[in-house]
Amino acid sequence: MKGIRKKYHESIRMPFFFYETAMQLTEKEKERYNRQILLEEIGENGQVLLSQAKVLIVGVGGLGSPIATYLTGAGVGTIGLMDDDNVSETNLQRQILYNETEVGMPKALCAKQRLEKLNGHITFKAYPTRLTKENAQEIISQYDIVVDGCDNFQTRYLINDTCVLLNKVYVYGAIRAFDGQVSVFNYQGGKNYRDLFPDEEEMLSMPSPPKGVLGVTPGLIGCAQANEVLKVITGYGEVLSGKLWHIDLKTMVTHTILL
Repeated sequence: MKGIRKKYHESIRMPFFFYETAMQLTEKEKERYNRQILLEEIGENGQVLLSQAKVLIVGVGGLGSPIATYLTGAGVGTIGLMDDDNVSETNLQRQILYNETEVGMPKALCAKQRLEKLNGHITFKAYPTRLTKENAQEIISQYDIVVDGCDNFQTRYLINDTCVLLNKVYVYGAIRAFDGQVSVFNYQGGKNYRDLFPDEEEMLSMPSPPKGVLGVTPGLIGCAQANEVLKVITGYGEVLSGKLWHIDLKTMVTHTILL
């Protein structure tokens, strides 16, 4: 099997991967990821792509917990975990990375310790700080894909604008109570977050939504986001670029809206 190298194509915005130099999965990796490798759409080549990918998760809470867990299980080579919050008692109903003994401790550091036990072959970087205009470019420039696990419009606009500037893919997700939505922005020159919400001032002036949320809502949406990340990296399926997918967990009715 040929190896992989990352390169930027002049006509698109996202990094894509191609095989050029010799590289092999170890026997241990082949065994660990066997069920994934057996999928024709992934195979050993796809597993190598995953091992070389670098993904930053901004917000390691309700959405970030399943995102980080499944990307770790899938073998994404480098995962950044960014969150400036500490674990609280009210988090435990849905933020499955954490336990009662970690209440009051930094989420980013706790998540790193937990995930290292799940997969010791991955490089984890913890950022127990908030994404700001001052640090966004420096941090995001180190990654191929940024996944949205945050809960506010200000951070989403910052993620989007930085990803557009640096030609990075932005996997968006948002939840409220029993429903959620997912999209992929800035993929191969496609739509970005401002195409969905062009009026930043209006969005920032909106009142905060009620805090109530069903625990499985971020679980389902986070898994959908992780799936989009794996699609972007390995090339299987159809990426949610230029589309917004929405689900209502009360009725299990889904809609896909073209942007």
